[in-house]
Amino acid sequence: MRFLYLVLTSLTAGILVGRFLSPNFGNAYEVMLYVLIFLIGMDLGLSFRKEELMKVSRKALLLPFLTLIGSILGGLMASLLLGIEPKWGLAIGAGCGWYSLTGPLIAQYSPLYGAVGFLGNLVREILTILIYPIATKRIDPKKAVAMGGATTMDTTLPIITKFGGREVALVAFVHGFVLTALIPFLLPLILTL
Repeated sequence: MRFLYLVLTSLTAGILVGRFLSPNFGNAYEVMLYVLIFLIGMDLGLSFRKEELMKVSRKALLLPFLTLIGSILGGLMASLLLGIEPKWGLAIGAGCGWYSLTGPLIAQYSPLYGAVGFLGNLVREILTILIYPIATKRIDPKKAVAMGGATTMDTTLPIITKFGGREVALVAFVHGFVLTALIPFLLPLILTL
């Protein structure tokens, strides 16, 4: 529980600093993300034997496709419930938490739905950070990885590793990697419908 408070405090402090001080970090966040992925890759490489990698990979390859299907269907259901054109719901759902890609891509077709896509996928990432530690007490930690979508390869991976364990970290990384490879092709396809 202490970890959850630390995450919430960090998020709140970041919002306040951004709001009142407006620092210009340029692309430092991107560099830090690459460093994080490198360190995670190094940790995974040091932690796993080849047999463990082969065993996990079969399970890990199915989960991202199920996550993608569930996200798209969830977006479709939301669009029908809200009475908006299904194309927008499908596109927002297909973002799978990758807000920095989803928002700008959708904004090329509709600024309003681009903003909704950005915020909806950002909320997915934040909720994963907040809910994953609690969800793993009731759901299999490997299945709970689905809530993070594409973010499980980078920003939510530390939380998943801490609360899900070593084997779940590898599943999460593969999950996020596969989704990150699929979304840039699928999202523009949906937007052209």
